[in-house]
Amino acid sequence: MRVLSGIQPSGRLHIGNYFGMMRSMIGWQERSDLFCFVVNLHALTSLTDGKTLAANTLEAARDFMALGLDPERATFWVQGDVAEHCELTWILHNHTSMGLLERSHSYKDKAARRETPHHGLFSYPVLMAADILLYQADLVPVGKDQKQHLEITRDIAGTFNNVYGKVFTLPAAVIDPMLATVPGTDGQKMSKSYGNAIDIFTDKPALKKRVMSIVTDARAVEDVKDPDSCNLFAIYSLFLDGDGGLELRDRYLKPGLKYGEVKKELVEKIWDFFAPYREKREELMSRESYVRDVLAEGAGKARAVASVTMEMVRERTGLKY
Repeated sequence: MRVLSGIQPSGRLHIGNYFGMMRSMIGWQERSDLFCFVVNLHALTSLTDGKTLAANTLEAARDFMALGLDPERATFWVQGDVAEHCELTWILHNHTSMGLLERSHSYKDKAARRETPHHGLFSYPVLMAADILLYQADLVPVGKDQKQHLEITRDIAGTFNNVYGKVFTLPAAVIDPMLATVPGTDGQKMSKSYGNAIDIFTDKPALKKRVMSIVTDARAVEDVKDPDSCNLFAIYSLFLDGDGGLELRDRYLKPGLKYGEVKKELVEKIWDFFAPYREKREELMSRESYVRDVLAEGAGKARAVASVTMEMVRERTGLKY
């Protein structure tokens, strides 16, 4: 069973990245043929500073490895290092209707905000389809906000297969109900663009500042608190097992809980939880050539698989003569 997913090189990782996708993805390497890549081509839809993208790409790879991605148990590479992604994208463009792309949420959202979406954003789902179909992935773990893109991938693959015969595996989405959206310090979805993220790899004073800024309600100390509407509770719960979560809930439902004290506890929880990952990251920062070698080897492994798919695609479409 082949599982595929990508990570954005969007700068410093936050706990929403980890609990929203990365931890689950790392778990797949234990029970599947995992293909995981840094999606630097996708990043071009929003990032135009070349030096920043290059630095972010290397940082994303290093940080993912620090958090547990093992290149010995997964195929791990950078998207732009395998040219077949772009070649297949162009071929799939010719089997993708305008209407299908016009219904894409990412495009519609930009248009609704009266922004001017460029062609890269408009055709983003086609590149995503190529990413998936190129490696004949069986399963693609996605969040609820990415489910539509996988449906578009299946539509494109089905259209191509109807024209040329069975070429592509139709991938299935894996949506983990336990991976709820991680709230940020203001209660919205945690995102760097919202300025509400809690970074994983930061120093302790900066971590404390972010955690202490988590917005809570104005209930008095003697009041019973509502854990189900509290983003502090939601964030803290990520770091607790079942019994720990029940204990924290009980504290909320009894008078006397102080939000400030809970925040101080959370600082220590987060700091201790990521301590071994910080150590691994420090090691990898001093071994940049090793990280580059890992990515180069991963690109070779990915290309070996991609070339088999592309050989069949070229033959069926007549590009091979």
